[in-house]
Amino acid sequence: MSNKPFLGILPSTWVYGILILLTFVTYSIGEQGLGGLQISLLVLGIAIIKGHLVGSYFMGLGQLRGLWRWPVSVWLIIPGALIATAFTLSY
Repeated sequence: MSNKPFLGILPSTWVYGILILLTFVTYSIGEQGLGGLQISLLVLGIAIIKGHLVGSYFMGLGQLRGLWRWPVSVWLIIPGALIATAFTLSY
């Protein structure tokens, strides 16, 4: 990842905007009262994407290589997979 501005805006600012947009999406889903397995998995997927963006850009893990980059990714993937499995089995 580079810190080179795109259209005059730093990458961390773009990521912050994306995080705000994804938060609005999940808020809208909740306000509309949408439900079901697909919606639940969508919200879970958005949460995992947001966690990955925070880890990569704001915790500085995107600049690391090798083993040090894996703990947060594994921390997101394993509970995410377990939650998705629980949602799917309970549906």
